[in-house]
Amino acid sequence: MDRLSPEHRSWLMSRIKGANTKPEIAVRSLLHRMGYRFRLHGKGLPGTPDIVLSRREAVVFVHGCFWHGHVCKRTKMPKSRKAYWAGKIEGNRRRDARKQRQLKALGWKVVIVWECELKRPGRLAMRLDRALRDG
Repeated sequence: MDRLSPEHRSWLMSRIKGANTKPEIAVRSLLHRMGYRFRLHGKGLPGTPDIVLSRREAVVFVHGCFWHGHVCKRTKMPKSRKAYWAGKIEGNRRRDARKQRQLKALGWKVVIVWECELKRPGRLAMRLDRALRDG
């Protein structure tokens, strides 16, 4: 059972940002320091990617581990309304996969950065550089 009233829960959930989150800003800062230039929130592309590197025909999605169903230490299923959250997260995963397929069909390289990867920025920088380098 939820300890909060429906109105208070709704208010809390409305505060969750979908763009310009701290993880997204951290990835943008890292990419910029690495010399990459990009656009934000490609509205004309499937899935509205967080970062669009047009010259490299690549997009970067910065996924929160909980919201996108990453299997890591950061992800814990809530104790209440388990069926709701399982369905919600599975729906997010299916949508993510569909949008990635659409982008790849259009010729875009897709890179996913998980929130937990920000704990090791050096390793993340190497992975991003490998993924985005012309090849």
